[in-house]
Amino acid sequence: MQAIVFDGEARYVDDYAEPQCEQGQACIAVESVGICRTDLEILQGYLGFKGVIGHEFVGTVINGPERWLGKRVTSEINCPCGVCGFCLGGLGGHCPNRSVIGIVGHDGAMAEKIVVPANNLHKVPDTISNTEAVFIEPLAAAFEILRQVDVNLANTVVLGDGKLGQLVARVLKPRAASLVIVGKHAAKLDAAEKQGIQGCLLEDFHPTGETDIVVDATGTASGFKLAMKTVRPRGTIVLKSTFAADSGINLAPIVINEITLVGSRCGPFGEAIRALASGDVDISAMVSAQYSLQQGVEAIRAAANGENLKVIVDVK
Repeated sequence: MQAIVFDGEARYVDDYAEPQCEQGQACIAVESVGICRTDLEILQGYLGFKGVIGHEFVGTVINGPERWLGKRVTSEINCPCGVCGFCLGGLGGHCPNRSVIGIVGHDGAMAEKIVVPANNLHKVPDTISNTEAVFIEPLAAAFEILRQVDVNLANTVVLGDGKLGQLVARVLKPRAASLVIVGKHAAKLDAAEKQGIQGCLLEDFHPTGETDIVVDATGTASGFKLAMKTVRPRGTIVLKSTFAADSGINLAPIVINEITLVGSRCGPFGEAIRALASGDVDISAMVSAQYSLQQGVEAIRAAANGENLKVIVDVK
């Protein structure tokens, strides 16, 4: 089958082995895939992954449990073992034996077909287009912050004007006392400002060390350093960044200023689906370009261009 694979470099192939669907799994004919920062970090060696990349996707079930056949779906990315203490305790997303779609030990979705655990599936309503549906997984990650931190009436800064930072800002804005998104790209900040979100170019941002909550979605070590300068004593930094490099960061300010550091990753798909279906979160200004699967490598290059927001690969 056709796929975009990473084996030291990203390549388009037309002879990749089709996945085998086993008991408890579902085979999905992929329709659209979003490219995210984690995909780009994988291409830099993050987690040593090799195989089909991509984990933000929508498609139609063509094999698997009868109740899912013909349904348009997306999938959670963590594939837990189901029997360890973490899984039995409701923490399957942290199962030490898990695979992660397109990230750890499990082929991703930038291909004609993908097989995932049927328990991971979520039905995508007809009111959500394929273009919107690829945002479900990262939007769920933005909603995860609300599970972890009380944002209500908090002065909040989001560092990073990329895809995840944009989604985080859209989710937090209705709840925070104030919110500013900081980034390097005027066009990206303009996309946020169209949603009523105050933007600030990094070169014009002067941290005062008085912010209640700072979300680092920069994907860089320098972003975390800036977060430490921005947050107030006994404030909270929510860390959304993953990057394929040793940081060499001095963590003393975390101790000295008694900062709460919250790692934040995957989140509730149901809330993300409802927000897109209701229009509470509008992603219309976030799609920069769409490519075919055969143009997947070109799409990856476009996604790595700092001027672009979301780049989507349409498989069919």
